[in-house]
Amino acid sequence: MYNDIKKTFAELVGIDSPSLQERSMAEHIKKIFARIGIDLMEDDSATVTGSDTGNLYAYVPGTLPGKPILLAAHMDTVMPAHGKQAIFYADGTVTSDGTTVLGADDLAAVTAIYEAVKYLKANRIPHRNLELLFTTGEELYCKGAKAFDCASLKSTVAYVPDLSAEIGAAAYAAPTILSFQAKIKGVAAHAGFQPGAGINAIAAAANAIAALSQGRIDEETTANIGMISGGDGINIVSPECIVKGEIRSLRHEKALQVLEQYRCQFEQSAEAAGAALAWETNVDIQAYETGLESEAVKNYRKAAEKAGVKAALQKTFGGSDNNVFAQYGIEGLVIASAMHKSHTCEEYTNVHEIETVAQILIGLLS
Repeated sequence: MYNDIKKTFAELVGIDSPSLQERSMAEHIKKIFARIGIDLMEDDSATVTGSDTGNLYAYVPGTLPGKPILLAAHMDTVMPAHGKQAIFYADGTVTSDGTTVLGADDLAAVTAIYEAVKYLKANRIPHRNLELLFTTGEELYCKGAKAFDCASLKSTVAYVPDLSAEIGAAAYAAPTILSFQAKIKGVAAHAGFQPGAGINAIAAAANAIAALSQGRIDEETTANIGMISGGDGINIVSPECIVKGEIRSLRHEKALQVLEQYRCQFEQSAEAAGAALAWETNVDIQAYETGLESEAVKNYRKAAEKAGVKAALQKTFGGSDNNVFAQYGIEGLVIASAMHKSHTCEEYTNVHEIETVAQILIGLLS
């Protein structure tokens, strides 16, 4: 399996697939699965997501009892992602050339899923009914998964290889992520001749920011103001300021509570300055928690042990397509997928680790 993984992974990495430009990747994935007798169907989600392709889905009948298992991975990679190439080392490590990301997030997962299913079919190993889903735009708050008809899925359990951690780790809980924009409208005036005639929107925003807690609010909640812009010139009292940020919490209700505190503070600071506030928010993804005694967890522990690794269940502050599946009653885990230093040009993987992930998936299905 080692050499097959090298070949498959190198081919995938060599295809450019930044978010919403996954067409070439989708065509290649359809082609390799067709070689093993699986036809991946493309949905019409592109009309919603803005991608140049849809999500890919297949139902693979098995002979073992039990409801289907969903395996999912995303086809897109973060930038810089044009001209990627996989450089292999003797110990199995794989990197890019340092000018792009490698794309192990999430192409290591696509590789592991493909090689696991290929192994089962080639060796005629009995397996559970299986659903495969390869999504677009996951790096953009799960655009593809949210546009997919998840209500049509037959699976009650999902495994999503999309976690940067030691092999064997699996996330059973992930946060709600809320994004917000505070637009403060002030009044412009000449800063030299008539400073008192203006209302400085930047100053109002600064007062709100200074009064708000940021960073780790508590052990299950974070808040961050990440962008601020405004002003028409250094000699003009700023008539507008836009502040953008996000709230994350492992409890959806807590995220909403902190978001409301933020809104109230911006509103109070704007009113105190005589300015006006336009407030926008979006629920990017919603929190879930899969029970540690669930079928998903119990089966994962067994499969990890069979593959020679220890299952390590943990919570994560990162989102994934599993957040979407969970809203449809599917119990899922986001499992370590042999990606490290993701979202950087120092990203790397290891062929031996991808092989172990494939072995875990084989155990889950068989």
